[in-house]
Amino acid sequence: MNTSASALARNGRTGAERAARGSVMKGAARAGLTARGVIYLLVGVLALKIAFGEGQQQADRKGALEEISHQPFGKFLLWALGIGLVGMALWRLSEAVFGAAGKDGRSARKRLMAAGRCVFYSFVAYSVLSFAAGSGDGGGSSDKQSRDVTARALDLPAGQWLVGAAGVGIVIAGLVLAGRAVMRTYRKKMNLGQLSPRMRRLVDVTGVGGGASRGLVFAAAGVFAVRAAVEYEPQKAKGLDDTLRSFAETPAGPGLLVCIAAGLVLFGLFSFAMARWRRV
Repeated sequence: MNTSASALARNGRTGAERAARGSVMKGAARAGLTARGVIYLLVGVLALKIAFGEGQQQADRKGALEEISHQPFGKFLLWALGIGLVGMALWRLSEAVFGAAGKDGRSARKRLMAAGRCVFYSFVAYSVLSFAAGSGDGGGSSDKQSRDVTARALDLPAGQWLVGAAGVGIVIAGLVLAGRAVMRTYRKKMNLGQLSPRMRRLVDVTGVGGGASRGLVFAAAGVFAVRAAVEYEPQKAKGLDDTLRSFAETPAGPGLLVCIAAGLVLFGLFSFAMARWRRV
């Protein structure tokens, strides 16, 4: 009996792992990467409008969803976006359970990162689908969310240290993302043999420029979190929209925001390239 039960368990796990690496899950991954690209592309466009003094909407996920909702077939597009993000969450869940592609894909670090991404994209998918159904606000303003979370965290025992540590972690994560983009480590995850030399150069432009800009935005948001912790003022924390606007307040002026916003557009295009040529 025990032998039979063990054999059934092994067969069941093998079947589940085969499904996790099958065509359905690969399709879910590519749909998720495409959905991510749409969001970053629209956030970048909204940030460009702000840089040129034309933006009325927030340059964050909520602003992107509102922009989609105003387009022809907007409701259909929102549902498609939400379903794509569900696919992203399921793909990351399969990586957490069975491991990701690559030689170190089954390592504990990779599995833990995949689990964190699964939780994040599950929340994003839920917020998008709720917005599409008319029962949610797309996750709300990123700025308000950041201030509210920071305020609650500061009220905890050792809250300043917790917020400060989280801010430092975000800064480091942002710099790592930017560094990896510049070093083109994403190439290890792509089927480069399917790309022509010209297309490979275009992918590098989007991957380097987009990834570096994305990392700098993360790092800047982390700096504001550290500042909020040091000064014990949750209002100093910034979400994506306020973080992007802060680039225009530097000595470089709106020109820096234009560069960062263009980089986010590039990252959206890079996500489309990953959806097409990434190994999953």
